[in-house]
Amino acid sequence: MDTGKSTKFAVAGATGRLGRHVVDILTERGHQVVPMSRATGVDVITRSGLAEALVGADVVIDVASWPTSDEEAAAEFFRTAAANLHAAGQRAGVDRIVAVSIIGADRATAGFIAAQQVHEEAVLTGPLPARILRAAQFHEFVPQLLEWQQGDVAYLPDLPAQLVACRTVAEALVDLASDPGAARPAPGEPVPEIAGPRKESLYEAGALLGARRGVKVVAVDGSGMPDADIAAAGAFLPGPHATLAGPPFAEWLDAQA
Repeated sequence: MDTGKSTKFAVAGATGRLGRHVVDILTERGHQVVPMSRATGVDVITRSGLAEALVGADVVIDVASWPTSDEEAAAEFFRTAAANLHAAGQRAGVDRIVAVSIIGADRATAGFIAAQQVHEEAVLTGPLPARILRAAQFHEFVPQLLEWQQGDVAYLPDLPAQLVACRTVAEALVDLASDPGAARPAPGEPVPEIAGPRKESLYEAGALLGARRGVKVVAVDGSGMPDADIAAAGAFLPGPHATLAGPPFAEWLDAQA
């Protein structure tokens, strides 16, 4: 948990969907925050502005992400970004790195979630102490699924999920990053997970949103999606050690309205 001590955090991916919440929470808790993204003049791939941004930083929170589902491109992005953050962070005297991943990354065999295996390994094997927080799919992912289809009918997989609000994930990330004692996990300690309080399906969540937007949502079995078979068996649901927090999708949706 947050100790109350003012710490200087550098946030990679600070202007993204999750990063904005991380920056807000750190600011609310009285910490110094350095937002890092291409929009703020920092590129974790080319390293432009990275050394300057990390001057005096104590902790790096890495929520930078690749914008498409291409596994190879995403893996290369994560590998390069993690290596650059470790190298620049070590030179700057950073204490530790905390990064976000996805629940089930260790079981995925293809697609963007499988690329998180590369991400986790690159973060955890660098020279700085590092921790990973695995999160369930975000509530905010559901509107994106409807928008991608751009029509009056949307087809969503009827696959189990335990959706979580970005704000809830950001709070858990900041808690983990603010605890110096959590810099290195104990032997055998499971990777921490954060998920929402209710098991549902992407289709069910999409149907709730579609009813408000005048979009008919049709359930499909997920055929053709990476790892649809293991997803149907619950591979991307939280484990028994996961923290379950935040509003269920319906409550989150009401709050957005």
